[in-house]
Amino acid sequence: MHEYRVVDAFTDRPLYGNPAAVLVLDEPYSDSWAQGVAAEFNLSETAFARRVDGPDADFELRWFTPATEVALCGHATLATAHALTELGVAGPYRFTTRSGILTVEQRDGKLWMDFPARPAAEMKVPEGLAEALGAEPLWVGRGGTDDLLVELADEAAVRSLAPDQARLSGIRARGVIVTARGEDGPDIVSRFFAPSVGIAEDPVTGSAHTVLAPFWAERLGRTEFLAHQASRRGGDLHLRLAGDRVLIGGDAVTVATGNLNL
Repeated sequence: MHEYRVVDAFTDRPLYGNPAAVLVLDEPYSDSWAQGVAAEFNLSETAFARRVDGPDADFELRWFTPATEVALCGHATLATAHALTELGVAGPYRFTTRSGILTVEQRDGKLWMDFPARPAAEMKVPEGLAEALGAEPLWVGRGGTDDLLVELADEAAVRSLAPDQARLSGIRARGVIVTARGEDGPDIVSRFFAPSVGIAEDPVTGSAHTVLAPFWAERLGRTEFLAHQASRRGGDLHLRLAGDRVLIGGDAVTVATGNLNL
């Protein structure tokens, strides 16, 4: 049997934020087994942390959507660190991942993740993007190699967005980050759509904020700010841009524990 936890990340209240399933394992496992477990949970991400003995990391960490493995996931990393605290494992937590060594430590009552920044390079608006979103972009860029960043006119445009998922899945990108300056409370708001990897809308996306942080730091003229992902569940992220790294702080709550009978 394998123990699991379902953790709501980027929230201090159950049933908000972004849920992730977390399994902390001691033994190796196959890719097909992990993908099958992720499909069974059918959450946006399932995280698999396996203990390793190395100079730079204590755990190998991998993330699977119901359809595929991804190279970087913020909320499931936060959920994994939260699960490790509940298991009595002392931090800071050092993970070896497909995106390099990632660390998480507890400070100021929150878990802070240290991720690589992925500044977006401006590009022409892809054909069909405006029609797929149902909104006219002010600015479009590609963050890293796999996400599109789209700035809209205002917060209301982001919150009211109802994209055509079939059309959006035809846009070449892992996901589409839609954002605007916040107007009442958070400094920035965003939403994240990734139908091409089996996620119509992700509730709260830590990795998207590695693109959002450098974008908004330049426009806001500061390196620390509060972000809100305006999905139906919603979630809050504290951002600090530190050179080529993004520190992402948040809360997490365990909502379920159990055992896989596999």
